[in-house]
Amino acid sequence: MLAFYGWLRRHPVLVDSVLALVVSTLGLVVGVDAGGHHVPRLVSRLFVVAMVVPIVVRRKYPVGAFVAVLIVGAVEVVMLPRPVGSDVAVLVVLYTLAAYRPRRIAVPGLLACLAGSAVAIAAWAPSRARADWYTVTVMLAVFCLPALTAWLLGDMMRWRRGFYAALEERAARLERERDAQAQIAAAAERARIARELHDVVAHNVSVMVVQADGASYALDADPERVRQALSAISATGRQALAEMRSLLGVLRSASDDPELAPQPGIEQLSGLMEQARASGLPVSFTVEGVPRPLPQSAALTAYRVVQESLTNARKHGGLRVTATVTLRFCEDGVAITVTDDGRGPAGTADGQGHGLIGMRERVELFGGTVSAGPRPGGGFRVAATLPVPAPPGPAPSSAFPAPHKAA
Repeated sequence: MLAFYGWLRRHPVLVDSVLALVVSTLGLVVGVDAGGHHVPRLVSRLFVVAMVVPIVVRRKYPVGAFVAVLIVGAVEVVMLPRPVGSDVAVLVVLYTLAAYRPRRIAVPGLLACLAGSAVAIAAWAPSRARADWYTVTVMLAVFCLPALTAWLLGDMMRWRRGFYAALEERAARLERERDAQAQIAAAAERARIARELHDVVAHNVSVMVVQADGASYALDADPERVRQALSAISATGRQALAEMRSLLGVLRSASDDPELAPQPGIEQLSGLMEQARASGLPVSFTVEGVPRPLPQSAALTAYRVVQESLTNARKHGGLRVTATVTLRFCEDGVAITVTDDGRGPAGTADGQGHGLIGMRERVELFGGTVSAGPRPGGGFRVAATLPVPAPPGPAPSSAFPAPHKAA
């Protein structure tokens, strides 16, 4: 049934042609039976054809079809002594006008039809009937009620079509918004994964490169140092693989049930310092204030800021670079400062590229700030603040070590 209805909607001219044929048949029958003695058959047929032809294009040209039928009807009232039987075409085009055009156009059409009905009664009713108000009232009702009914049905159809169109437009808009939200979420997730990949790969690979370069220089002179460097490279590689498995596990489906390792946080900063020192970067680590646990996402951000800063110091600082890391706990947040005395990133090196951009994006997610640039006396400085207020009440216990300084 729905397929047949869809076919009818796709072929409006054919459907309206059948309707015009039905109206013309009715007009010819009524014209011959009721008006054959008063209206010549040829004239009756001409008026019938003139009235029904506009019905064929009534949906494509509703105003034009209505005006054409109204003109033919006016000529019929003026020239013929009685209707020819095809005046039902007026109701068809009036319905079409109300269904396909706004009320500012359909209401004048209704008034024109009502006025035409009054003129037709005055022209075709016998003089004896025109003198009887009851008869005139009945004739007005007979002529006007069908016009009012056709107009109301068309107006209801126009409102219903507009209501369904509004529903379809709203559904399409909601679908577009849903797709846009999905694309935004996917882009944000890709950006997050890209930041994680950069932090993990850049840090660990830079440590492995430094260790490999040192081992190549000491290959003949100090075999023991070479063995230590190779051990450090092996340990760093395993750590990188473990972090990569942990990161890529989020890309697997929930049915795979990945066993993910916990994300690094501020408790792992001491291990990060030891790794940096093992790679040949002397670094001092200072904790100020009262340490406290941080939310996992904030702790991971702090860890990545320090990790990226040390990676840049190792890659761009030169051979004799040293670094200082300060982690300060305040009542309204955590401040991270990493300084070094090296050359710093030059030009469009990686230190001025994705690393600092990803660091800034991470911190800004918490409403924090990041500043990075050369120091006045030489070297490079990265300062970040994370607004993580301390919880009310006594300071909770933390697995983070007490304030200390390690060189």
